[in-house]
Formats: sequence, structure tokens, C-alpha cells
Amino acid sequence: MASRLKVPGLVAELAAEFAGTMILILFGVGVVAQVAGAEIGDHDSIAWAWGLGVMLGVYVAGRISGAHLNPAVTIALAVFKGFEWRKVLPYSIAQTLGAFVAALIVRWNYTEVLHAADPGLTIKTQGVFSTLPGNGALPVGEWGAFRDQIIGTAILLFLILAITDAAGTPPAANLAPFVIGLLVVGIGMAWGTNAGYAINPARDFGPRLASFLTGYGGAWRDQTGYLYFWIPIVAPILGGVLGAGLYQGLIGRYLPALGQEPGQLPDQQTRETVEARNG
Repeated sequence: MASRLKVPGLVAELAAEFAGTMILILFGVGVVAQVAGAEIGDHDSIAWAWGLGVMLGVYVAGRISGAHLNPAVTIALAVFKGFEWRKVLPYSIAQTLGAFVAALIVRWNYTEVLHAADPGLTIKTQGVFSTLPGNGALPVGEWGAFRDQIIGTAILLFLILAITDAAGTPPAANLAPFVIGLLVVGIGMAWGTNAGYAINPARDFGPRLASFLTGYGGAWRDQTGYLYFWIPIVAPILGGVLGAGLYQGLIGRYLPALGQEPGQLPDQQTRETVEARNG
């Protein structure tokens, strides 16, 4: 049997966050490139591919790092679940790098298709890599998008905590990543209009940087010329803290305490403990 490499804990966690976020973006940005560049697929295929990307990314990284894959998740867990603050910045950097590398791969692979659909690499296909208010076409302003990202990420964090809280009713048989993937599908189908449901600073900034470095000169701005890039960073962080706080205030504090690590997916032993306590 091959031995597993023993590495320092934080190094392993950062590698897992990088890999998990890279998988997420390969599917998420890849499907938008396919729809926007080749007109293969539609809104529903985009929502499903993003959800599948999240599910697979969580399966990749969950055992090692808890599979945050999102700085908004990491920060919310630090505020409310005891996740170590010293890890917040390294996790966020690893997530953003994973998203950046994945976006470069998508950009490279879809070069011919994107250039054929949009030779000037304009706002027409910029949405492949990063979000825009009203998806670049609908009458939604910057502050409408800001509001939307707070609400969408609050929903995300509220339900992530509910799904992964071992003291509640977590999915059995290691199905938590699958359910989290369905959650993202639902958010995409219900909350994708106003700002493209970034709900993740790494998901937006990493690919936005990749697109800027590969020819999209307007990557930092929206369709009106506004310097938009900060909104999908700041608003999801605020929304994540809000959503996690609402979960703790409305649900979490009323559940029995367990010894689960912050952000860790519930394992079988933890579930059995909950079932035993609940009779």
C-alpha cells in the first residue's frame, strides 16, 4: 500500500482549498464559456454545472480542510464557529489562486470559441469569467447588485451551516456535499438575475484577474464603466457573516453542543452521537 505524504496541517489544508476551488471553477466558468461562446446550453445548464462543481469541489477538499472554497465561508466560520483567524487569509489566497488557475485553463481551452464569438474580448463575453450587474444586460444598478449579493450569500451561509451542523439533521452517508451542490443550483435558479450569483469573492476575483491578464481590458468595470470589481468581494463577505449570524441566532444556539470541528463535514461517528442523544 502506498504511503501518504505527511505534510504540515496548514499546507495540506491550503492544497485542498486550492484544488477544491479549482474544480469548482473548472465546471462553473467552463459551462458559461460553452453557453456564451458556442450557444450550447442555457441558464439551467449553467445553474446545474455550478452546483455540480461545488459538490465535486467539496468532495475533493472536505476531508482535509472542510472545503470552504469561498472566503465568505471562511470568514463567517471564523466569526461564528471558532475557525482560526490566522488561517483566514491563507485560505482566502489559496481559494483565489485555485479560481485563477482554473479560469486560465478555461480561457486557454476556449480561446478559439471566445474569439470567434467576441473578437474584441468585450463585455459580451466578459461574463464568462466574472459577474456583472443584471448579467450585463438587465436594468440593475451597482447598488442593486450589492444588495443582491448580500442576500444571496446570506442564504448560502445560513443553509451551509444548517446542512453541516452535526447537532441538527445533517445528510447521512456523506451526502452533505451533494446537498450543498443542490443548494447552489437553487440559488442560481432563484437568485441569478441581479448579479450573476457570485456569492464568493474568490470565484469572481480570480477569474476576473485571469481574464484581464489574457485580453479583457475592461474586466474590472461593468457595462456602464463603473469600477465594479469590489462589489462581488465586499457584499458576499457581509452577506456571509449576516447569514451565519442569523443561523446561529435562530437555530444554532438552540441545538445540542457537539465536538465537531468548525467547518468540518459531519462524519458517521458524529451522526451516530446525534442519533443517540435524540433517542
